Amino acid sequence: MRISSARAGTGQSEPGGEEVDAAGAREAADVVVVGAGPAGLAAAHRLTGAGLRVLVLESASSVGGRMRTERVDGYRLDRCQGLWTAEGAAGLPFRPGALLPALEALDLRPFEPGALVHTDGRGYRVLPRGAVRGDRQATRYRIGATGPDRGGTGARAEAERPVRDGRHSRTGRTGWSGRNGWSGRSTRGALTTARALTGARSRADMSDALDLVRLRHALARFAAQSPEALLARPELPAVRALSAGRGLPARTVDTLVRPLLGALLCDPELSTSSRIADLALRGFVRGGLCVPAGGQSAVPELLAAALPAGTVRTGVRATWVSTHAVGTERHGTFPCAAVLVATGARTAATLLPGLRTPGFHPATVLHHAVGRPERSAADEPAPVGAAFSVCGPGAAGRRAAGAQTGPVSHTWVASAVDPSRAEPGRTLVTSVVLGEQAAESPALLDKAARLQLAEVYGTSTDGWELLAAYHDPEAVPAMPPPHDPRRPVRVLAGLYVCGDHRETGTPDGALSSAERAAREILRDFGLPTAPDAPERTAA
Repeated sequence: MRISSARAGTGQSEPGGEEVDAAGAREAADVVVVGAGPAGLAAAHRLTGAGLRVLVLESASSVGGRMRTERVDGYRLDRCQGLWTAEGAAGLPFRPGALLPALEALDLRPFEPGALVHTDGRGYRVLPRGAVRGDRQATRYRIGATGPDRGGTGARAEAERPVRDGRHSRTGRTGWSGRNGWSGRSTRGALTTARALTGARSRADMSDALDLVRLRHALARFAAQSPEALLARPELPAVRALSAGRGLPARTVDTLVRPLLGALLCDPELSTSSRIADLALRGFVRGGLCVPAGGQSAVPELLAAALPAGTVRTGVRATWVSTHAVGTERHGTFPCAAVLVATGARTAATLLPGLRTPGFHPATVLHHAVGRPERSAADEPAPVGAAFSVCGPGAAGRRAAGAQTGPVSHTWVASAVDPSRAEPGRTLVTSVVLGEQAAESPALLDKAARLQLAEVYGTSTDGWELLAAYHDPEAVPAMPPPHDPRRPVRVLAGLYVCGDHRETGTPDGALSSAERAAREILRDFGLPTAPDAPERTAA
């Protein structure tokens, strides 16, 4: 098992960097970028494309920052959860290649539409718009089953009974269809509601079906709103905005919406700005989730490979910056005409005194191997399906609304979403622990997570192997209200900063901030910039 912290060393070098020593060359550069994460590499890509000479300095032995993937026993293990939304906040498909030509080859592998929220022993399927449109069969998930089985009432029954105790009941589903979203006055909507109610076996099932229909209506109306309309709403902590209910029963909010939103934001307490939460939920509902094929490292490796040879220097730690030079720990001073600090928030504040350091949401990513070749065929079957599973509150040991009974916030079968994550015949399950529990020892997290994951996936986890536990106390910058999703990237002429802490703690936020910083640099150099891209607020 590999145990690691974000503050530990990075291990072996990977493609995309050239390590230098004290005898390294000292050619002059127009711009020195400090940090070879996705933001720094993306900015370097823009600047070199405009004809500037750029040098990227990275303290680690490989590029990527937090967006790194390690190879362990044939598995590809991401050090952060690194989920991407398939649609940006502007209502347009999020295509990294449209922002950066170097990312045209990036393959984003989608999850199954929506999310499977587990709460009180049941699984509720929350589907985004159009997820079941055109399907002739409904996919059913059962607690206690090893995977989806086809059959049932068909895709038109979009709000069905929830799973209960492994019995053959239909999965609770929410969703909508139609070009302009679901209309509560439509005949189809009335039929859907009627089917949900007539199929209920008990009063509790009927109540659940009604709640799911209400949730579907609310999400349909929500998804139809523009980003501008969402940003115009009063800004509150997300937990307070949810407490208003917005027409939803409190139980639905606590058991379905709150766990899902906490997973999307990596913020179980939902202290995040309600505006950021709204944009994140909108992106999820309209576009779904995806991950880069081959692991998170595919993004920085593609960016680094597209830069001119010698642009990226690894193993060089910057200790101070100015408008005309970067000082390093062991490699002297690198002269330049401008400096872009593209590190994490804490390092950036060290290099740029006066820059505000935000709070952070900690996270630990657990990777479990299932179905090792040496195991016998009599072992429990491996989980299948590319669902994004959210762990909601349980019936026992519940401390407060939205509280979990186990450490895992959300989990997925990574090798089902992206088969390259594991060798043929093997299964990789990735799970994320958030909040204070993320700081517990890997042994304790592993023991508690196995019990929880056994219920989520409906199979024994006794034979699972914990491959790695990656803890990052600063996994996601906190974004409490009031939060400016487009914080300044120009400190002064010749000194700039970018990163997810300048926008939102997402891959889109990091790339968008890099794009803004590159524009500022080009303007100060008197160089033309590309036509403005559509306004985007990363979510």
